[in-house]
Amino acid sequence: MAGQDPATQEPATQEPARDRSEGQGRQAFDKTQSAPRSGSIGLVLLVALALVGAAAGLIYVGRAYAETYMMALLAALGTVGVFALFAMASGIMRLTSKEHGNPLLKAVVDNAFDGILVTDQSGRVFYANATYLDLIGAADNNDVRPIEQVFIGDPDVSESIYRLLKAAREGRRLQEEVRIASATAESARWLRLRVRPLGTAKRDARMTVWSIADVTRERERQENVFQELQHAIDYLDHAPAGFFSVDAAGSIVYLNATLAAWLDHDLAQVGAGSLKLTDIVAGEGAALLTTLNAAPGEVKTEVLDLDLKTRGGKPVPVRLFHKVAFGADGAAGVSRTLVLNRARDDGTDPQRAAEVRFMRFFQNTPMAIATVDKQGRIARSNARFASAFEGMLNEGRSILTVVAERDRPALESAIRKAAEGQGDIAPVESALAGSHERWASFFVSAVEEEDRDGEAAIVYALETTAQRTLENRVYQQQKMESVGQLAGGIAHDFNNVLSAIMMATDFLLNAHKPTDPSFQDIIQIKQNANRAAALVRQLLAFSRKQTLRPQVLDLGETLSDLGMMLKRLIGEKVTLEVVHGRDLWPVKVDISQFEQVIVNLAVNARDAMPDGGKLLVRTANVAANECAKFAYKGMPSADYVLVEVTDSGTGIPADIIDKIFEPFFSTKDVGKGTGLGLSTVYGIVKQTGGFVYADSKPGNTVFRIFLPRHVPGAEEALALLSPADAPAIAGTMLAAETMAKAATDLTGHGIILLVEDEEGLRALNARGLASRGYTVLEASNGVEAIEVLEKHGSVDLVVSDVVMPEMDGPTLLKELRRRDPTVKIIFVSGYAEEAFSKNLADQERYAFLAKPFTLKQLVAVVKTALAE
Repeated sequence: MAGQDPATQEPATQEPARDRSEGQGRQAFDKTQSAPRSGSIGLVLLVALALVGAAAGLIYVGRAYAETYMMALLAALGTVGVFALFAMASGIMRLTSKEHGNPLLKAVVDNAFDGILVTDQSGRVFYANATYLDLIGAADNNDVRPIEQVFIGDPDVSESIYRLLKAAREGRRLQEEVRIASATAESARWLRLRVRPLGTAKRDARMTVWSIADVTRERERQENVFQELQHAIDYLDHAPAGFFSVDAAGSIVYLNATLAAWLDHDLAQVGAGSLKLTDIVAGEGAALLTTLNAAPGEVKTEVLDLDLKTRGGKPVPVRLFHKVAFGADGAAGVSRTLVLNRARDDGTDPQRAAEVRFMRFFQNTPMAIATVDKQGRIARSNARFASAFEGMLNEGRSILTVVAERDRPALESAIRKAAEGQGDIAPVESALAGSHERWASFFVSAVEEEDRDGEAAIVYALETTAQRTLENRVYQQQKMESVGQLAGGIAHDFNNVLSAIMMATDFLLNAHKPTDPSFQDIIQIKQNANRAAALVRQLLAFSRKQTLRPQVLDLGETLSDLGMMLKRLIGEKVTLEVVHGRDLWPVKVDISQFEQVIVNLAVNARDAMPDGGKLLVRTANVAANECAKFAYKGMPSADYVLVEVTDSGTGIPADIIDKIFEPFFSTKDVGKGTGLGLSTVYGIVKQTGGFVYADSKPGNTVFRIFLPRHVPGAEEALALLSPADAPAIAGTMLAAETMAKAATDLTGHGIILLVEDEEGLRALNARGLASRGYTVLEASNGVEAIEVLEKHGSVDLVVSDVVMPEMDGPTLLKELRRRDPTVKIIFVSGYAEEAFSKNLADQERYAFLAKPFTLKQLVAVVKTALAE
């Protein structure tokens, strides 16, 4: 290599693989063997003779000098021993043994095919075998150099040498392959360099073992194989047929250039896993390729006609030869799929065009189609079938496994009839197997005759899950509406009865003194009547026929005011936490009814946590674009204020959670609940225009109430008051609570026309009004009321029921307005005001009193109406 010193050029000119027989005369370089310290018997005899002579010298030394002689001798021996110890410690002297080295292992290393070099951390060479000396071209033992000096100055190798030296200093193992250019016309060589510490002991860790091997021929074989592979890929890429490979997850792992050109894909942009099978297969055809079943170890090949699609979405009709090998565990391996383009037709083959048309009809129909044998095993199917029932077929590919076990006999019977040639087989409605509730209709027809593939019947499957869900929802809605209508009718009749009872108890209380023995019994009757009236209000709430007095509220303030009462209701065992959302939008609701909703939910949560727990009430704004994340059916996208009531109780079982809003449905023990708590919540929220949903699992039950955001107009400025000012916003409606605050003097005078179809209630009301000084005219319906007016002339006030035979209250009001535009009227009804107000003219003035009512409430409303 140009610019390289002679020392580095020499190894580059060696033969790629030197015959080891040429270097057998060369000896390995071993610095550890340069100063052998083998034992000597002569030296031992000499030392022994000296000791004997020293002992014999005692004979000739007199007694006077013997002690001195002995001390001198011992001092000499001690000095020799100390110097010997120092010499051994410093390595000048060594104790040798017969097991100093293993000549067999040394011979193996000396004559190894790989060059071996041992150096210390400073780079001094301690050992190099003959192969290493040959590879670096060393002239003799004095020319032995470490690795870094052999390849110094070669820029192509220096980086690898640096990494190897760094690994040697850190005591790590590392391997590099380097290319050594030749200074002559000979081809370059490839050397594999390895480095590792000599051992794990402290002394051995300071020594580094290098190995160097000539891998030129190995790299040449690899390059040849790579070149052959490149040629094979080039042949496959430009073959006149398409080819792709897909793994079990549906990722394209290979796509040849021909198929990429057909589908208008850029191969440079098709990376590993970046292209999916669904990106190149039209419709649901991908399911046919990824749902193959086979026995472990089997190799399966399917011939499929379907459409691929270009990057722009244009279909390309093809025939696939799809080959998949299955492993020992039954898992599908990577496919080998040959693609024949069937779109290139010059019009001379009408059969080909017909086959393409039929293929598109068969594979793209929204109905799942499969042919089966007499036992129900699937012979072939379309893409929709593979997609709809993916993962539901067993190894035998029986269509019966996609059906719930209880419905399999019906489908099996239909297939048997088709195999026998019968026609007009009734459809089979069946639940599908699996953890999710799914339904399908199966239509079975016979083939003309059993073919060689054993096909005995054609099965058409149409999933009906969405249809059944919609039917169930409509049925549930109709049932709830029917129950609501029934509850509303019952509540109206009960209100008439309760009005009479409450009016009668008022008369009795007025006629008896508190000291009367029967006074407490009358009080008990009145209290029970009030309890019954509360139950009737709950029925009306469920039927959404109660009277609401909506006002614009800030739910945060309302819940804060309600917090103290909730804590008393739920008790000390349950922890209450209220989390207010920021900048809540206003809502328009009846404050008392909304409080009833929260109280009912809190009481239910308390009963679900007998051992204590946590009750969380949270509010938040939900924008229209956030509604989709809740995935609740029936709730349109709009702006809502969300109220979440969460408890850590026992939860609601999944089989009854759809029934919890039905009236009189309760999971509590007999006598511990009316079953109207949640139905009342449902009715109030629905009548307000909102939605309520429940989600539950053990330890976590969440009720979510969505109240529509209120955007006030200029005419609603007076409605933007705090909850404390709510009683002032009554308009023309006079609430019974407001009437209770009227003046204590409830007597008056005037002519009142009382219209009520319930004779007993009419008599009691007339008696009560007459007892307060009013003149009362009675009528049982609107027609009779007109006759009374014509007979007696004008009246000061009309008190009329709403629902009456022949002529109802709103019709009576229209007739009265035609005769006297200034007439005053009070409507009394067991239904909600909204039930009849829509039949009245806009800005119509009237007062309303909801049944049941007391005598005091009636005369208060009458006196206030007359005073206006």
